[in-house]
Amino acid sequence: MSIEGDVDVVADSDPGAALDAARVPLPGSNVEVGPLGHLARERARLNALEWEHFGVHRMAATVGAEIVGLDLTTNIDDEVVAELRQALWDFKVIFFRDQPLDAAHHVALASRFGELEIHPFIPSTGDYPQLVRFAKDADVGGYENGWHHDVTWRAEPSKLAILRAVEVPASGGDTLFADAHAAWAGLDAATKDQISELDAVHDFMRAFGQQVPPERKTEMREQYPLVEHPVVCQHPVTGQELLYVNRFFTDNIVGMDADESALLIDRLCRQFDQIEYQCRFQWRNDSIAIWDNRAVQHYANSDYWPDVRVMERASVVGDAPAR
Repeated sequence: MSIEGDVDVVADSDPGAALDAARVPLPGSNVEVGPLGHLARERARLNALEWEHFGVHRMAATVGAEIVGLDLTTNIDDEVVAELRQALWDFKVIFFRDQPLDAAHHVALASRFGELEIHPFIPSTGDYPQLVRFAKDADVGGYENGWHHDVTWRAEPSKLAILRAVEVPASGGDTLFADAHAAWAGLDAATKDQISELDAVHDFMRAFGQQVPPERKTEMREQYPLVEHPVVCQHPVTGQELLYVNRFFTDNIVGMDADESALLIDRLCRQFDQIEYQCRFQWRNDSIAIWDNRAVQHYANSDYWPDVRVMERASVVGDAPAR
């Protein structure tokens, strides 16, 4: 039955026009909708960038770009590496397609960006201890599906990481990245003031405790003691403020009782759930992602079980996060 002509339309403009482009709560909830205006300036800046040695396809408002017109299997010049590094600082994560690197070339490429670290709690690849291997199948689940920066339990967490797709399922297994500056900038002023001078304790045992034999726990704790990092750190190159807590490794906020600390960590980590702060990469074999480990958190989607997904990662040694 048609109701055409029976409806009294009272609106003469889009519902958003009455809201003055502001965030507003949905009734009966703490969920807000509306534009995130604090992204506009950075989005415009990134739109205006030009590149000499490659092309760039933007992926999201402030994070993520696919680099085109560059063959990473060749010995690229130093000036190209320098421009790639600048693209990484600008876009926070950059992606490449159809780059059939083997393990040796992967290590060689990563070494162009700095000294490589060795991960004590994830198996490496054959003759290359600098490459950690994530090999998932029906017997090995993907447990990286939570927002995190890598290795924040180190006194000097990795600066950047280069991840290569060796074998990916026909569908699923995407990786998402979230902008840690946008997450900080989206906080209200009172919360920014509250957390600006706070430090948080980071602990490898939260995620990797089961990897350590009982008889070696004391040894590993001596080698990797609890560390404290600022809750908000400053990027050493861009100067951007970055939200620097994650559920995988952040144990508590210094000076807070356990309940207060847990609530604050949870509230801050929820910032990374905001879809407008994210980009999403659909892997194909021989795809590569390079991310700024301080400027983004990432989330490896675990929706492909029991299919096979094999990835290899090299990480570059960084420095201690600072305000």
